[in-house]
Amino acid sequence: MIIGIFHQGSGLGNQLARYVATRVRALDLGVDYAMFYNADGSGKEEGFKGKFFLNQPNWYAFQPSMYHWEEKKITKNGVDIRSYDPEFNFIKDNTAIDGEFQDERYWEHREKEVDEWLKVEPIEVPDDTCVLGFRGGEFSLYPDLFLTKEYWAEAMNIMVSEHGIQKFEIHTDDEVLAKEFFSQLYGGVNSNGSPFRVVHDIGINWRSMRSAKHAVIANSSFFILPRWLRNGITIAPRYWGRRNVKVWSLSQNFYKRFKYI
Repeated sequence: MIIGIFHQGSGLGNQLARYVATRVRALDLGVDYAMFYNADGSGKEEGFKGKFFLNQPNWYAFQPSMYHWEEKKITKNGVDIRSYDPEFNFIKDNTAIDGEFQDERYWEHREKEVDEWLKVEPIEVPDDTCVLGFRGGEFSLYPDLFLTKEYWAEAMNIMVSEHGIQKFEIHTDDEVLAKEFFSQLYGGVNSNGSPFRVVHDIGINWRSMRSAKHAVIANSSFFILPRWLRNGITIAPRYWGRRNVKVWSLSQNFYKRFKYI
């Protein structure tokens, strides 16, 4: 069995990358998988943030005696700059694995299976509508991390001029900031005069990202797998978490299917 670990406080995007990598390695080995919630031992099901709209993973009572493998961490100026670790391919049965696993090389060879594991009830998003995945909250406190209006304006202009987009809707963890932020872009209204729709609902946000043909996303792991699986037209921030200082601190977050600006 391969055991994956959910850490307390992790967001859904981080959880899903761990979950998918765990199942992929178990499948490659032909063994069972399960997830362990690294908290106080109570209510582990409540620790999975996709429980309202995604299938629950298998759960397991962790055995500390199991062999433990951890994704390599490399820090530079206090920033975690981990990347793909080929040793993942040598993990053996009866191992608990701990890592972020956001590099597509961990799971791209099992795309068909990953697509099935993360199936959800689709949401109809017209092809002339672009979903904007806006991350506010604690991201807005860090100038190096929080994406500028310049990024969003450039991406939205591309969607309008190159892909004929007529409407935008904003999917976010921070409804208040999103409304204020986008009121200064296109005046917060679509070409037909209707205001941008702003949605703060984790299930609708994720399912919309999974369903829409067109999307512009922030540098948040929440948006990675639904957009990667959709394989539509996705604009993402070049340099990912450090676009504002133009440094690829997280090379694992380069996905060949995304258009980076």
